[in-house]
Amino acid sequence: MDKSARTSQTVEFVTIGHPDKVADQISDAILDELLTQDSYSRVACETFVTHGLVIVGGEITTNAFVDVDAVVRSTIDSIGYNHPKYGFDAKTCAVVSAIGRQSPDIAQGVDAGGAGDQGIMYGYATDETPAYMPLAYELARKLTMRQEEVRQQNILDYLGPDGKSQVTLDYDGDKPAFLRSVVLSSQHLDSVLDVNNPARMSDAAREEIIEEIVRPSLPSELVDSKTRFFVNPTGKFVVGGPQSDTGMTGRKLGIDTYGGRIPHGGGAFSGKDPTKVDRSATYLMRYLAKNVVAAGIARRCLTQVAYIIGQKDPASFELSFEGTGMLPESVVQEVLVKNIDMRPTAIIDYLGLRKPIYRQTSMHGHFGRQGCSWEELDLVRELKNWLKI
Repeated sequence: MDKSARTSQTVEFVTIGHPDKVADQISDAILDELLTQDSYSRVACETFVTHGLVIVGGEITTNAFVDVDAVVRSTIDSIGYNHPKYGFDAKTCAVVSAIGRQSPDIAQGVDAGGAGDQGIMYGYATDETPAYMPLAYELARKLTMRQEEVRQQNILDYLGPDGKSQVTLDYDGDKPAFLRSVVLSSQHLDSVLDVNNPARMSDAAREEIIEEIVRPSLPSELVDSKTRFFVNPTGKFVVGGPQSDTGMTGRKLGIDTYGGRIPHGGGAFSGKDPTKVDRSATYLMRYLAKNVVAAGIARRCLTQVAYIIGQKDPASFELSFEGTGMLPESVVQEVLVKNIDMRPTAIIDYLGLRKPIYRQTSMHGHFGRQGCSWEELDLVRELKNWLKI
């Protein structure tokens, strides 16, 4: 194939100990606790973490009570920041709560069943992987999940909670060809620094990470002699987590979705109850796109919906098959508009979104994972019936 047909895709991912993900998990843990007690809680919870400090703010209207301090510390402890050696400790960090109530100007629109905000939401699916997610995204995610597994099982006892991955995958046309580069930044204790050069992790530790984490996470057919591995490419990664960088809710939107493969409307998910269409409508868009691809209607599907604050019906709905459709896009779009109720309250009921299900989404991405209603393929049969295929 000529070189003009060769493209590449680069995707990053982070572990649950990355500061931004710590913030996401705290926000969603608070949301889950509120929904457990009052499924109609209105929540917009934001978290900021930094060296020795957690600040939780936002707007909450609920009949429930949540001990914010206890939830914050429990979440941080479960992530793995439970010892001073990591520079951030659930037992000793300060926790500040600054939470108010939802604006009545917004509430009057939501109470009537309207959208909690304006905005554009996207969904996507591709037949590239069994999870209907982009392959590069799946590989970057798998690297961080394997790193967490190795840390939690104490296979490499010097790893800390913070970490990031990045993969660059080359394609020949639509087919994955090979992994050009793989990056893994792994927080570690200073016990594995090179004794002759303390600015670097030892070669032995670097090789252990490659053998225990990197290679088991990657398909061997995509790795060849040209694949370059970068482990802690600055040299070392001792100072990590909130000790190293501030974290804030909603700053990892590409990781939360499809790795930058498609546009993003800009709305974050974590800490928001499902009346916020940023979250619920994005879940519906994934559900529709995935079922369209699973039904064999297209190999790839991009869906888009827009809302006006306080209004029930979407301002627009569109889809694209990126040139891979077996049927005209307009025909499928018309069928979906006719048969799927995209009003906010209908989405909440259809996908069962008033349950305490959200912290799990804040850890390893919101899409391509089992156990989420928006990942079910129960619309495939109906799609085929509606389209007579």
